[in-house]
Amino acid sequence: MYPAAAPQQVNLVPIVRDDDVVRVRQAVRTAALAAKLSLVDQTKLVTAASELARNTLIYGGGGRAEIEQADNGRKRGVRVVFADEGPGIADLELAMTDGYTSGNGMGLGLSGARRLVDEFDIDTAAGRGTRITVTKWAR
Repeated sequence: MYPAAAPQQVNLVPIVRDDDVVRVRQAVRTAALAAKLSLVDQTKLVTAASELARNTLIYGGGGRAEIEQADNGRKRGVRVVFADEGPGIADLELAMTDGYTSGNGMGLGLSGARRLVDEFDIDTAAGRGTRITVTKWAR
């Protein structure tokens, strides 16, 4: 068990241009190193973050990533929230289907990103935007 951590600062990365996706990847990698994630888990989290950041840009019309250290009292990790005010996901069930992709991303789709992280939560509605929260825990 880890001692309780002090409240962590959130690293807010706007996602409005293609190069912002690279900035999100770099910020997530830095946070994953600080959380002492293994190289494999760092790669999984950065890959998921890249896909979700690109989705935020392409489908949400831009938005932001909020990156923070996570601590549940037993383990530490990294939590990343992707938020946009775009059109939302009209058919979430279809979007979460394994293998489904619109063809514009890395080919992972939401279900692929979900498989790469330990926790995945999505809140979306047509006309309200989308908020996806992912967490990867250190092993």
